[in-house]
Amino acid sequence: MKFNFVVKKLSLSFILCANLFDEFGAFTLYHPPAVSDSRSLNSNSNKQYNHTPLFMSTSTAPRKAKKSVSDRTQAETTSLIRDIVQAAVEAGPRAGPVRTMQAYSAVVRTVQDFMPSSSPFSTRQQETFSAPVALRKLFERMGATYIKLGQFIASSPTLFPKEYVVEFQKCLDATEPLEWNVIRDVIEKDLGKPISSVFASVDKEPLASASIAQVHAARLKTGEEVVVKVQKPDIDESLKADLSFIYVASRVLEFVQPDFERTSLSAIAGDIRSSMLEELDFEKEAINLEEFRDFLRDNDLRGVATAPRVYREFSSKKVMVMERLRGASMLDADKIAEITNSNPEATIITALNVWTTSVM
Repeated sequence: MKFNFVVKKLSLSFILCANLFDEFGAFTLYHPPAVSDSRSLNSNSNKQYNHTPLFMSTSTAPRKAKKSVSDRTQAETTSLIRDIVQAAVEAGPRAGPVRTMQAYSAVVRTVQDFMPSSSPFSTRQQETFSAPVALRKLFERMGATYIKLGQFIASSPTLFPKEYVVEFQKCLDATEPLEWNVIRDVIEKDLGKPISSVFASVDKEPLASASIAQVHAARLKTGEEVVVKVQKPDIDESLKADLSFIYVASRVLEFVQPDFERTSLSAIAGDIRSSMLEELDFEKEAINLEEFRDFLRDNDLRGVATAPRVYREFSSKKVMVMERLRGASMLDADKIAEITNSNPEATIITALNVWTTSVM
């Protein structure tokens, strides 16, 4: 199978992806029959070993001179300038000013949510201040890059306080949705035809809304129940601006502080940038989904897991129409136990095993 990522990125994807699978759960699990495990521990597992150093020296090696920015070569300087110019060109001339205004607006709106209204005729109720709620709202209003960061927080309970993890789970599928008129225009523009020519009906209320897209339930004119994943307009501009800034900042930091090169900071930032920009192409996502379906079929795993069919004739780079599958969030252990009548932990482990096997 030829997936759009390589093995060296696997550990990075475990850290940065807020969801194990696609944002909107394009993966539904079926719990397999219990299998007894007759394996036992190796009898030599408690064997003791003596650890003897292979080499010892009483002398101290001379310390290597620390590299500084003054040691940079002309070629390294030229490479940095080229990367900065390329990032600026890809982001576009409007990126900086637009993102600055969006950030200002996001901060103002978030502060206003927790301030009493100055108008006696206002019906808005003042919210009680909560740091996790305020930060989550700010991230949502800052756009896709920050929502992805929120998804990382939501999926890292060992790194962040519980109240932040719980609050940021809203970034997985419950961000502020766009109005239906905006989404309808994206669908019709990208497909090049009226919605009524493809769908018998489309629910105006989204099933879910996340960082780069939101999903609406629909029914094709031929009767099949589907979901429509629609990319939010202008999301590519904000992503390119944010990710280009992060990449350039990491390159500059490594340039002025050469010791940081050992952390591969710019390489990690570059991988993040490439991976997130790839998410903007739903045609690539459709290919990955079809390859995963092939993997399940070829490995006789369709009784364990399934993935939705993609209706390629109604899909494009910014719109993807998929078979509708009903399931439960991987974070909702109670719901998983309810629909599988089994141990939810075992079901989640099965999911991990299937997914990991598919990408190796």
